[in-house]
Amino acid sequence: MATETPPPAKPPASLPSTEEFTEVQQSAEFGELRRAHRSFAFPLTIAFTAWYLLYVLLSNYAGDFMGTKVVGNINVALVLGLAQFLTTFLIAWWYARHAAAKLDPKAEAIKSRMEGGA
Repeated sequence: MATETPPPAKPPASLPSTEEFTEVQQSAEFGELRRAHRSFAFPLTIAFTAWYLLYVLLSNYAGDFMGTKVVGNINVALVLGLAQFLTTFLIAWWYARHAAAKLDPKAEAIKSRMEGGA
């Protein structure tokens, strides 16, 4: 027995025009959203890249330091390498919290206004 897909509950909303997108892009509200994103993402990206490059440089040029035993057969290189993974997950978690608290409400307000809900 074949079933048919039911029709959509409401007709799809019309897409905003190019002028409307440009107007929103130039609005103070969108500028605030962009600043909130950039003020979080750019510094963390730079900090993480510097941290990663420090690890690579230490691995290449400070072999004695990186080979220093910490506990048993665990050396500084292993600890710093695992810290890279930990840092990645912490930044992802931190960004998710930041986005949920600061970015998503602003983006949702802009989206609902663009779609005619406000």
